[in-house]
Amino acid sequence: MDNELIKSIEEKYKSLGENPETYLNGLLQAKPINYWDYIQVDTLLSLQKTRTDFKDEEIFVMYHQVTELTLKMMIHEIKQLSEGENLSEEIWIIKMDRLKRYTRMLITSFDIMKDGMSYEDYNIFRATLTPASGFQSAQFRILEIYSTKLENLVNSQGQERLPPNPSTNDYFENIYWKDAGYNRKTGKMTLTLRQFIEKYEADFITLAEKTKGKTLEERVAQMQNPSEELKDKLKQFDHFYNVAWPIVHLDTANHYLNSRGENKTATGGSEWQKYLHPKYQQRKFFPELWSEEEIANWGE
Repeated sequence: MDNELIKSIEEKYKSLGENPETYLNGLLQAKPINYWDYIQVDTLLSLQKTRTDFKDEEIFVMYHQVTELTLKMMIHEIKQLSEGENLSEEIWIIKMDRLKRYTRMLITSFDIMKDGMSYEDYNIFRATLTPASGFQSAQFRILEIYSTKLENLVNSQGQERLPPNPSTNDYFENIYWKDAGYNRKTGKMTLTLRQFIEKYEADFITLAEKTKGKTLEERVAQMQNPSEELKDKLKQFDHFYNVAWPIVHLDTANHYLNSRGENKTATGGSEWQKYLHPKYQQRKFFPELWSEEEIANWGE
């Protein structure tokens, strides 16, 4: 072995205050790495736990697991932009291209949900999933919190309910996604939403406090004269994630819940035809980049 390489290894561990010989002796005992252990293939392929004997339920589970992994990749990129200081525009452009690519995966993957499962089987086994719902994806909300200020996650109806100088708690009380399961007139809340709030809302509020001033929207605002190329990529990601993906989701829900005029209820109990539409959600990550007309026609 090259003496310089050995010297570099020794210097690495000495700089950590460690004994290099201890690590080299450990290396002698270590097994060679292989693909199945590194990727944890056996564990990964054992995570599909179905509730019925319908074959396509396993497809349904895997689809949502792939979606969660994709969201994790997206959050991985977004956190680097949020937490990084004085990153070059080149890095931003690279990351935004990755985010667009991942979002395109989310959009095109809905073909699996729409055309990759039996209509009849799905509409039977879905009854066993109540009150679980994709609405309960915490990563979806985490991505939003990292991407934009909380005020952009409150639709026009919610904005009317906000007090002057709203707090983080005020924003969360009126955040758009609570409209999926909270009747503000009666005070009744679906079990789906109640479970979700009990499990995650405190963590969401903590994260929102942590990211104040560091959301993607605010990081862009801190730049001096961002290029038109970067602005265009930000808008593309905004449209992909907040318009194109919800529309495909809505079309898929319509395929299974209303394509035959049956107007079935979603497993989470939401008014899905209303809630899923981007025109109702009004979620935008970079509202300052859009014209008044574009905002007025959001989701058209």
